Amino acid sequence: MTVPGNVTPRASAVLVLTALLTVGCAGEKDNSPRTPMSSASGTPHGYVEGAREAAEQQSRLLLNDPRGGDSRVLDLVSGTAHETASVKGAVRLGTDGRFGYLHSSGGTHVIDGGAWMVDHGDHVHYYSAAIRDVGGLPAGRGAQVRSDAAVTAVTGEDGRTVLYDRGELEKGTIAPSRTLTGTHTGAVVPYGEHLLAFEDEGGTARLAVLDRTGRRVASPEADCEEPRGDAVTRRGVVLGCADGALLVREEKGAFTAERIPYGEDVPAAERAASFRQRPGGDTLTAPAGDAAVWVLDVTERTWTRVETGPVVAANTAGKGSPLLVLETDGALHGYDVATGRQTARTKPLLTAHQRARTDGSAPVIEVDRSRAYVNDAEGRRVFEIDYNDGLRVARTLALDIAPVLMAETGR
Repeated sequence: MTVPGNVTPRASAVLVLTALLTVGCAGEKDNSPRTPMSSASGTPHGYVEGAREAAEQQSRLLLNDPRGGDSRVLDLVSGTAHETASVKGAVRLGTDGRFGYLHSSGGTHVIDGGAWMVDHGDHVHYYSAAIRDVGGLPAGRGAQVRSDAAVTAVTGEDGRTVLYDRGELEKGTIAPSRTLTGTHTGAVVPYGEHLLAFEDEGGTARLAVLDRTGRRVASPEADCEEPRGDAVTRRGVVLGCADGALLVREEKGAFTAERIPYGEDVPAAERAASFRQRPGGDTLTAPAGDAAVWVLDVTERTWTRVETGPVVAANTAGKGSPLLVLETDGALHGYDVATGRQTARTKPLLTAHQRARTDGSAPVIEVDRSRAYVNDAEGRRVFEIDYNDGLRVARTLALDIAPVLMAETGR
């Protein structure tokens, strides 16, 4: 299905198949079992069976209208929308960079967006493959899904966690590999070939490092009051707590936890409860109550509170880029994090009705390395924003469904 409207692909996003990435990749550490080194048979480093390698990021938007259940995957390079599984009643859409997880009272439905990247630190590989409906997980609307290259951890509302083989998901098969013993507070996060989890010890949530069988192998001296929110960055995993955050890092098999406090007493309603970022980026955002945004610079270990208008959604591409805030006036605003000064503003993009939603279906801001995306459900469209050019609306992507829920993959 071709998307109507102004959908000219980015001029720079040229799909190129390549098998010449061996140079510069040989000899480096690769933790992914599905990205082997160059072999005598000529298989290039980074090769993934059944996928096409590209020279540019293959960004796609996963979209869903919970009312009718219609779902689409919008290819941002070609401007083509692909119809996929119908999922009615979804209240939340999450992603791990490749798969979309539509959460509803009946379970969690998995859609393979067919685009992803493999990050080797000093360079990345971009891949695309067929979009497909993977099926359902027996995990309700409150389930939390976290993944790495080898395992997907699904933590239910009851605190119990089931691990799924990531390789099987990539083949289109849902195959639980293990159920962890006991319960955990918050999401279980795969990291550094282990699992990070909070375990209740006498009413205190204490950080534990588990191996992939669920056995505790390390216990950094760290507890966390009211754990909420997590994010994977290049500098480690950030775990939100009542007094700020913990930064958990792995180096040569050893795990450390460093506290990043707010530096002030923050009321419960103004604490960071969930984080948004450019995937892998070291700058995180979170609403700080109704009319401000927290910016956590993981590199500098600092929190900055930016006073804004009433917040609907926030995100940023990272240091040197503006803080993007969708406010209740319907416009997207840009702020300089260091000064708190507003630097740019669009015309109103959204109606008053949808920007006032409080049922979890409010619009979001997705950010990649050059563009931001804002979903307009009532207008049946997505706005592509050039955040490096005064928040210029670069494209208006028209759709045949209402994109109430949106997540970006391929990053």
